[in-house]
Amino acid sequence: MTSDQFSHLDLSKPRWPQDNYTGRAKHFFTVTNPLNVLLSSKDLDAAKKLVTTFNNQEPLPPGTTEQDLWKAKYRYDSAFHPDTKEKMLIFGRMSAQVPMNMTITGCMLTFYRTTPAIVFWQWTNQSFNAIVNYTNRSGDAPLSSKRILTSYACATTGAVGTALALNSMTKKLPALVGRFVPFAAVACANCINIPLMRSRELTEGITVTTKDGEVIGESKTAAKKAIVQVTVSRIGMAVPGMVIPPIIMNRMSKGAFLKRFPLMNAPIQVGLVGLSLIFATPLCCALFPQQSSIATGKLEQNLQHDIKNRGLQVAEVYFNKGL
Repeated sequence: MTSDQFSHLDLSKPRWPQDNYTGRAKHFFTVTNPLNVLLSSKDLDAAKKLVTTFNNQEPLPPGTTEQDLWKAKYRYDSAFHPDTKEKMLIFGRMSAQVPMNMTITGCMLTFYRTTPAIVFWQWTNQSFNAIVNYTNRSGDAPLSSKRILTSYACATTGAVGTALALNSMTKKLPALVGRFVPFAAVACANCINIPLMRSRELTEGITVTTKDGEVIGESKTAAKKAIVQVTVSRIGMAVPGMVIPPIIMNRMSKGAFLKRFPLMNAPIQVGLVGLSLIFATPLCCALFPQQSSIATGKLEQNLQHDIKNRGLQVAEVYFNKGL
């Protein structure tokens, strides 16, 4: 079977249009599907092989359908970095966001009263975030160990410091206010962790291209826009799971059920966070296009001159914002 009969397909692009929010949401609901975490290396390598075979216009396995190709494409996208093409760390994949975050966030919201618990769960959360940010960085340039450790240390210190300070300040306030301390700490840490973990992009730039994929150069301005978009998405991703469950749990804590079964506090909280994240993760990933754009007039002068010298008539350039 040849690839000719599927010539209308372009597996280098998402299945749904990415110029509108609905199309991006459908795309990310598929990419962040938690069931993708259960795929074996054999399944992922088979998906990669099928996608590569199709893209190279080589003969396809007998009986291959269009649905098989899209299934393989999204399995491939869920586990392989779009720029480096390497298999990503399993805990850093977007498909691992829901199971990992529901457990960590649920515990942060449950055990937020004592200093040891705050330190432990904020450290755990930032360790996980550091893996996610590194795994989903834009571009294929390696980060030095020094830069990774600096980013990790600063984000963890910021998160723990914020949580401890706010926890101390809210002791005399209503119990509900104290339940929002973990969210404030996470939001603060995201503003530290993401820019630091991707600081190389801020100092050296990220690759910008024309709409047809022709490389123009490296832009620090585009890197700043990419990092802001990802930071906003990550904070938005945390809002439902860290705001709604505390309100519900604050009300439930006054009822008879949790007073009779206090050990159910953590499982219920984890479940509520998980339910929120199933929707929040893809919906917030879809806030901005994966291949984001920036007006050529906002680029660095050297890039604007290069575009002019090459005779390119482009109003915008494109870049992978990362996740």
